[in-house]
Amino acid sequence: MRHLSAEAKGSSFWDRVRQSIGPARVEGFIDVVSRLTGAVARAMFVVLLICTPSLLLPGVTQDTTQMVVLVGLFAGLITLIEYGSTYPCLIEFRNAPPFNRVRFLSLFVTVFLLSIIFRGLYEPTTLTRFVQAVGHLVGYVIDFPYSPVRLIMLLVPDQSNVEHMNLMRAAVGVSYLVSLLTLAVFLIVLRVMGWPNRTQAFNFWTNLPTFDPTMGADVVTRLNRDARFNIALGFFLPFLTPAVARSASGLFNASMMDSPQTLVWMISIWAFLPASLFMRGIAMNRIADMIDEKRMRGARAVAAGLLPA
Repeated sequence: MRHLSAEAKGSSFWDRVRQSIGPARVEGFIDVVSRLTGAVARAMFVVLLICTPSLLLPGVTQDTTQMVVLVGLFAGLITLIEYGSTYPCLIEFRNAPPFNRVRFLSLFVTVFLLSIIFRGLYEPTTLTRFVQAVGHLVGYVIDFPYSPVRLIMLLVPDQSNVEHMNLMRAAVGVSYLVSLLTLAVFLIVLRVMGWPNRTQAFNFWTNLPTFDPTMGADVVTRLNRDARFNIALGFFLPFLTPAVARSASGLFNASMMDSPQTLVWMISIWAFLPASLFMRGIAMNRIADMIDEKRMRGARAVAAGLLPA
């Protein structure tokens, strides 16, 4: 009897523990674990992105490796803090997938393919030849007067040989192709998935932490203005960047253009930034349309409620 009473007391104790925890706390614990797991995974992918050129390109010095690892760990820590926290900081559209996933995948594919292209200088393989051939084709197609590719090619030193020129043209062609495919994928996501998800509430503060909707003119007007500015900047940036780099060429060592790792990051950023600005402008325009549509629905509901029966 004492044994049974002890078991009864024990079972009632654990029942009270479960009741005290409650399903809400269990769901909150699962949400915290899921958020931290996702943050750790994103941080690891960011570190892998930054270390990819150093892993694929031979001849990287020990000092360069240490610097890349330090930058990768710092970027991964920022990503971990940003996605592991409930409150936003700098990263936009954090809770509006797959916006950031498309951007990250675009940059990762660009860096990986450019690293493969420049790896062909030292260890040519079937993969490096195939990527170079695709880059040559795209580069020659879009290499016309005053095109972004032609402006980038003007940055190549005059004493460079034909092989180096062709390699640069292939790298620029591949990066430009990836940026165009990124925009196409994002437009398909907008059309097919209806981004952002209309079935869930869009948290303006979390997804646009640097945009203050309470300052200045109407929020829809400001969103449309910022969208037009981002799209215009994304269009002109491929033309402006080579001109700025050429005018500032005296500030940098000419040997930087001979470093494959430097060229990988320069060309990747040149192609990624305009596509990212295009995506941001399109996304802000979509959010402005959503707010305007919600206002119109609310106005119609109020007008319908004021009409006499």
